[in-house]
Amino acid sequence: MATLNFKHLRYFWMVARTGSIARAADQLHLTPQSISGQLTEFAESLGVELFRKAGRNLELTDMGRRMLRHADDIFSASDDLLELLRDKSLAAVMPFRVGCADSVSKLIAFRLVEPALALKEPVKLICREGRLASLIADLAVHRLDLVIADRPLPSHLSVRGYNHLLGESSLTAFATAELAAHIGADFPACLHGAPMLLPGEDFATHQRLLQWLAQSGVHPRVVGEFDDGAMMNTFGQTGAGVFFAPTAIAAQVCDQYRVVTLGRIDSVVEQVYAITTERRLSHPATIAVSNVARALLFGV
Repeated sequence: MATLNFKHLRYFWMVARTGSIARAADQLHLTPQSISGQLTEFAESLGVELFRKAGRNLELTDMGRRMLRHADDIFSASDDLLELLRDKSLAAVMPFRVGCADSVSKLIAFRLVEPALALKEPVKLICREGRLASLIADLAVHRLDLVIADRPLPSHLSVRGYNHLLGESSLTAFATAELAAHIGADFPACLHGAPMLLPGEDFATHQRLLQWLAQSGVHPRVVGEFDDGAMMNTFGQTGAGVFFAPTAIAAQVCDQYRVVTLGRIDSVVEQVYAITTERRLSHPATIAVSNVARALLFGV
């Protein structure tokens, strides 16, 4: 039966993270020959191939990538423990690990999560951003306490989780003052032929906006689609096109991106969910997120 040598595991982890034996040796203050020999011994003891040559660097095999994910968890926990031992005051700090889907407005995510830092009990906020499926995978293995998303837990993901609707908001169209003056004030007719920036297909509002445009008889000139809402807003700030954001944060969008509102679309609604592994919210920070959403953000 293979046994796990944690010294060898750290050498493997460092090589995987740096991409080369030379860089890992420099970080570990060892010779490349020593690292190479230890890696060979480690792979032989496990009976698996962990790396393959990729030019002058190394790349992970499939098994190597799986090993790396577990090594990340092991050494992250190890580092947290050492930090805790060095500073006993950290023992009282409650971690709050939040995943935010790319399709959720960063302004909304900020307003939702910010109250967690105002709790009486000290909180260490850990934020992750990415595709919803990846965040749900981390939630399933308790790497995250909460995922903020613009849709419920997808049914095709075999993960036991619970959807908590935090609220919803209509959408508002925005543009720079110059672009708004150019296309006119007759909304939504002014959008016909206008340059437009749309949220990407990962956004729950993507198809809803397309349907609304078609039903309104409006045919804009779509100049870009974005998987990141903040990037879309930044392009909108330059005058590249009309863009959309939740009405609930219209004032903040106008202030941050120096744009004006063109009109409100009440028939297209963006929802925001908290997805957790618990049926009833119990984490104090998660409860704070839910309370601010209902009381301040969407007024539901």
